[in-house]
Amino acid sequence: MTDTRLPESNPAPLVPELLVGRVQREDMKRQRACCIWLTGLSGAGKSTLGNRIDQALQQHGLHSYLMDGDRLRQGLCSDLGMSDSDRHENIRRLAEVAKLMVDAGLIVIVSAISPFRADRDAARHGLEPDQFIEIHVSTPLGECVRRDAKGLYRAVREGRIRNFTGIDSPYEAPLTPEFIIDTSSHDGAEMIEQLVAQLMHRYRS
Repeated sequence: MTDTRLPESNPAPLVPELLVGRVQREDMKRQRACCIWLTGLSGAGKSTLGNRIDQALQQHGLHSYLMDGDRLRQGLCSDLGMSDSDRHENIRRLAEVAKLMVDAGLIVIVSAISPFRADRDAARHGLEPDQFIEIHVSTPLGECVRRDAKGLYRAVREGRIRNFTGIDSPYEAPLTPEFIIDTSSHDGAEMIEQLVAQLMHRYRS
C-alpha cells in the first residue's frame, strides 16, 4: 500500500536567489540605501519634517520615498484598529515595506507614531547596522494638543476616540535616537541640513 501519511514537519520553502540585489541597485542610483524613521506623538510634526527631508534629498539628486503612516492606514493597513496588537502589526508591515524599499536601493523615510520601542527596535534590527536612522520628533504633548491640526485631541476629549497615544495609550520614547528635534522650539532646518550632509557623506557612492 502507498504510504499517504504526511511528514511530521515540512521543510521551509526555498527562497529563490535574486540575480539583481541591493548593491547593484545602489550602484545604479549612485547612492547607499537606508531607512530614516521619524517617531513621535500625533501633531509633533513628523509628516512636515518627512516631506522636507524628502524634498532636500531630491534636490541633492538622491532617490528617496516618503512612507506616511496616516496614508498607509488608508490602504495597506486599513484593516487594522488601534489596539496594542494592531499597532504592533501596523509597524511590522511598515518595517517590512521599508526593508523592501531599502533592498530596492532607495532612501526610505517612514513617518509614523510607532509608539512601542520594541517595534522600532525590530525595524532597526531588520536592516544592517548603518541602514537605520531614528529621529525622535520630541515635541511636547501640550504643544501637540494646542496644534491639533486633525482635530484628534478634541475627539479624544469628547470621548469619540479611545486608546490614543499619549493620552490613554503609552508612547515609549527612543533611548538612543540618531537625532532629536522639538518642533515647538526649532523648525528642523539645521537637523535636516546635518542629516543630508551625513547621507551625502556616508551613503553617496
